[in-house]
Amino acid sequence: MTDTLTSAPTLNKFEKLKAEKDGLAVKAELEQYAQLGWEAMDETDRDHRLKWLGVFFRPVTPGQFMMRMRIPNGILTSGQTRVLGEILQRYGDDGTADITTRQNVQLRGIRIEDLPEIFRKFDQAGLTSVQSGMDNVRNITGSPVAGIDADELIDTRGLVRKVQDMITNNGRGNPSFSNLPRKFNIAIAGCRDNSVHAEINDIAFVPAFKDRTLGFNVLVGGFFSAKRCDAAIPLNAWIDPRDVVAVCEAILTVYRDLGLRANRQKSRLMWLIDEMGLDQFREAVEKQLGHAFLPAAAKDEILWDKRDHIGIHAQKQPGLNYVGLHVPVGRLFAQDFFDLARIAEVYGSGEVRFTVEQNLIIPNVPDSRVSALLREPIVKRFSIEPQNLSRALVSCTGAQFCNFALIETKNRAVALIQELEQDLYCPRPVRIHWTGCPNSCGQPQVADIGLMGTKVRKDGRTVEGADLYMGGKVGKHAELGTCVRKSIPCEDLKPILQEILIEQFGARPWADLPESARPAHTALITLDRPIAETPNGKSTTQEFEYVLSSPPVIKAPTVVVTPATVSFAKSGKDVTCTQNDFILDVADQAEVSIESSCRSGTCGSCKCTLLEGEVRYDGEPDALDDSDRAAKQILTCIARPVGRIVLDA
Repeated sequence: MTDTLTSAPTLNKFEKLKAEKDGLAVKAELEQYAQLGWEAMDETDRDHRLKWLGVFFRPVTPGQFMMRMRIPNGILTSGQTRVLGEILQRYGDDGTADITTRQNVQLRGIRIEDLPEIFRKFDQAGLTSVQSGMDNVRNITGSPVAGIDADELIDTRGLVRKVQDMITNNGRGNPSFSNLPRKFNIAIAGCRDNSVHAEINDIAFVPAFKDRTLGFNVLVGGFFSAKRCDAAIPLNAWIDPRDVVAVCEAILTVYRDLGLRANRQKSRLMWLIDEMGLDQFREAVEKQLGHAFLPAAAKDEILWDKRDHIGIHAQKQPGLNYVGLHVPVGRLFAQDFFDLARIAEVYGSGEVRFTVEQNLIIPNVPDSRVSALLREPIVKRFSIEPQNLSRALVSCTGAQFCNFALIETKNRAVALIQELEQDLYCPRPVRIHWTGCPNSCGQPQVADIGLMGTKVRKDGRTVEGADLYMGGKVGKHAELGTCVRKSIPCEDLKPILQEILIEQFGARPWADLPESARPAHTALITLDRPIAETPNGKSTTQEFEYVLSSPPVIKAPTVVVTPATVSFAKSGKDVTCTQNDFILDVADQAEVSIESSCRSGTCGSCKCTLLEGEVRYDGEPDALDDSDRAAKQILTCIARPVGRIVLDA
């Protein structure tokens, strides 16, 4: 074994590629990429550096990229909304979009040859996707009803915009903050209901009064990862709203300069706070800021349970309303963007807003226009009165488009929730969140019921499954839920969730209720695109056929199956398999015990020593550091054998 104790620290793969070339540098090469095509591009630029521009290569849909926007505070103009629809429209059935849990939008089906034109459209419309991926600050969230909520404390719109402009150099890209140790999340709360999930952000500003002056208490360090999940902790700092931008800049600078970079599994801000100690971290930020913080206010103003903003709500402006529409698991198509832009202009003020629950809001609708808006076909598609289980359903993208996901999520989440709603009456919304892997984009830890994708063994075969999380709370007493049961096959989830809903959330079988209590008609939700589309953006759809969509069929080259052998030295077993099999699945079939908490190559619990042979990975094995590689450790959950290999297992 190589002795690593006296070795000088080395850079991991991602730190090396950042040191070789700043990710923002690829912006000048877009025209060249468009001419070359995705297959001829430099792989490091394609797979990694393009993420600095918000462009993501997706191995699940080769040649069809994902673009992650930056939508500060989740607010678009109708013109910007229409531009997103135009971009998707050119891709036909391949063009889809998802509202994310950070009030943002991700576009799918994008072709590399169209990027120069797309970025020109962004510039003309005042849109940007810069620095929305990799080791950058992600979309900055704020109250979705900022400026219109009658009980608002602080209007977050201007603050969020100023922070984004500081970080991204007004959307042009800012090398000062393009090389953080890891990704970074910021949220600014302005209302009393914690609509931004302050507790899961690296920096969160929460409204608080100090000596009768309204400002913010500062929280730091909240994050999710496969290895660890932590709620943000108080920095013991109260700041004036005018200092928000400066405080963000100071904390980011400290994190950039002092953050841990050797092991990407221990590189988020909370790991640095642990390393330094909270007091020393606070002092470092104060030094960067140039003055000491005032101690935090004794209490903050998060006093309410969290609102979902679905339905019709009076604004603080007399005679105006905001209308919250439920978008099933956040899925949108080109026609939806056109319809939303049109109704925002006709009935509102030309503005569309997104929420962290993957829904949307049309603000500034006069009393006189509400009835007409509710007759629009899109309000049949995106209801203002969804059933209580559908209403609070959240899902990540899942295996349909994401190569990290271990299971399909969106279609499965919708299908299962509709089955449950056919069987049960639930008296209140129950927040059920799905995430396809331990990276937790679907945020199961903040849900009443969270489901995290995994692979499980059932009847001698590997099937899609989920770990069950319970106890997440949002609003005034926010806390993270915990895993209460592991490795449930997805096909066995329905009776388990029925029992939980009945015993813990007051649900009752419809059969136990009088016939008169059941709704006369229950519209099923859909992930299908609108039936009819027209080039001018006017929907001709009058009624919707509510059918669950199927994942798209991706044409792939024929795969040649090459045999392989995995020998388990300790167990004395030799197993014949193929070079396409994951080694952990081979071990499961041979009943060789190897633990794995994530089955996605992120937690590192499945490490084994490779005694002979070689393995391959589809992506980068992030959970291996240099000492692991020197010791010939492999991640069995994402490694595939090449020929014959021997493992110390």
